[in-house]
Amino acid sequence: MNTRLVQPTDFHILEALMNGRRDTATNLAVTCDKDRNYINTRLPVLADEGLLQRVGPAENSGLYQITPYGVAAVQNRPVYDTDRDRFETLLNEQASRILIDEPMIRQVNDPEEAQGNLLDS
Repeated sequence: MNTRLVQPTDFHILEALMNGRRDTATNLAVTCDKDRNYINTRLPVLADEGLLQRVGPAENSGLYQITPYGVAAVQNRPVYDTDRDRFETLLNEQASRILIDEPMIRQVNDPEEAQGNLLDS
């Protein structure tokens, strides 16, 4: 793999998705303070690089989610500028140890615990 990223935009997109949730070009454009059309051109490239994946439920829903390779890319961003070969090695080594769990809903028995979660978000 020879990952080619546009700095700083591609890293901003990846960082915006580091929470593991799915998002669209429109929302990412606002988060990254970039034009939506430009973000729309970058998302498929990042997906082709294996850093993002298109997710459904519809095939062309426009939803993207970060992959383990994308997480590893963000974690190793400083290496990208200085040593591309090392960056690729780190992606391959670290991606297999990264799990992305879908955001989940939990039901708790203690209403105060649930209230605390509402206040934290």
